[in-house]
Amino acid sequence: MFQETQQQPPHPGAAPLQRVLGVIGTSGSGKTTLLEFLIGQLADRGLKINVIKHSHHDLELEPPRKDSARLRMAGAAEVMVASPFRFAIVRELRGAPEPSLQEQLARLSPADLTLLEGFKQYPIDKLEVYRRDQGRAPLYPGDAHVVAVASDLPRPQELPESTAWLDLNAPLDVLAWLLARLDR
Repeated sequence: MFQETQQQPPHPGAAPLQRVLGVIGTSGSGKTTLLEFLIGQLADRGLKINVIKHSHHDLELEPPRKDSARLRMAGAAEVMVASPFRFAIVRELRGAPEPSLQEQLARLSPADLTLLEGFKQYPIDKLEVYRRDQGRAPLYPGDAHVVAVASDLPRPQELPESTAWLDLNAPLDVLAWLLARLDR
């Protein structure tokens, strides 16, 4: 089962519950590569997948001299850039606190699953991507919310049976695990 988060519907017809799964791991572990594969496979099956990527860095989503950036820097609270192909909303926080995960989820349209990358400290179900050659300790021993680990190592004997251990080099197996969770 996925973590379901309660939220106020952002617009009429929006689902009040969203299924979310965090995908965590150290930098360079392969999170984005695995997410790319999973999202593509899920979308090919007709599922709507949303993603929220968290960053601790300042974001530059547009070239600084473009009209939208100039308007944002002039003081606009939000700037929407729209085309026949896509749209984006950029909100300048100007010292306000970062929106909570619930607020971020409320801004998204309804989806079959929302994947969260980089929300390590949040109490949500998580899939950890762990590679031995990263030279860092895995996160799952200290995080009870890790429900599965995709790794290039064999399953540790001390790992609780309730935690799925998946072969990172077999992304179809990770997909099968994810699809099984979606069917619950």
